[in-house]
Amino acid sequence: MTVAQGFETEFDTVLDFLADRPLVVLTGAGCSTDSGIPDYRGPGSPNRAPMTYQEFVSGTAAQQRYWGRSHLGWSRMKRAEPNPAHHALARVDPELLITQNVDGLHERAGSRRLVALHGRIAEVVCLSCRATSARSALHERLTELNPGFAERHRAADVRPDGDVDLDDTGDFVLAGCSECDGVLKPHVVFFGENVPVHRVERCYAAVDALGQTAGALLVAGSSLTVMSGLRFVRRAAKAGTPVVIVNRGVTRGDELATYRLDAGTSEFFTALAERVA
Repeated sequence: MTVAQGFETEFDTVLDFLADRPLVVLTGAGCSTDSGIPDYRGPGSPNRAPMTYQEFVSGTAAQQRYWGRSHLGWSRMKRAEPNPAHHALARVDPELLITQNVDGLHERAGSRRLVALHGRIAEVVCLSCRATSARSALHERLTELNPGFAERHRAADVRPDGDVDLDDTGDFVLAGCSECDGVLKPHVVFFGENVPVHRVERCYAAVDALGQTAGALLVAGSSLTVMSGLRFVRRAAKAGTPVVIVNRGVTRGDELATYRLDAGTSEFFTALAERVA
């Protein structure tokens, strides 16, 4: 179903359908747009090509391009606050919240049972010794190594995943691992990398359990373009578990959905939290 006709009636129908069911919720970038973080594929989003893992490890030039852009983006992204969708979903408290987002806003809003499928942008990892550290500490080091860089590029547009639209990064000075001077990478899953197996298995187990409890899988704010999220929709649909999709624009899972709403996540989760309270 869609909201093209009879919006209010269908909106309420979906809320009624979900209100008394155990839920596993899968969220995407559309859940954070109301916090000022743009997405890749929402209506009106410009074409953006995120850096792949293979490109990142190809050499210094690619790493300068990534970290130069990300250094500026982090200055702005770290100030983002949870929006009504994050807070309402924390009150709904699903059996498991699976998020494709790396911004940490669900955690800050108080969601308890959560899998950050693609990791968290607030951490960095060394590709040599695998030590992890806080992004805030790296940000301070990069600021010291690149005086005036942020001021010169103040007007650059913010992009998804915490970077900006900028090509002039050839003079950006990189910081190595504090432990071994190895290459640092944000502790997130890049395109071209695999989601850690233990995260996928936990999510599969939660989706499978819905079949024993008359539960439903709710997808919100995701186009399901990448397989990391779509696989859970396919798993649920194959088992006969209802799938509800709430998203602005079409998704790759629409044909598998029991209900499909073209609605904003803040509006929808606020209404759902009131219904299940």
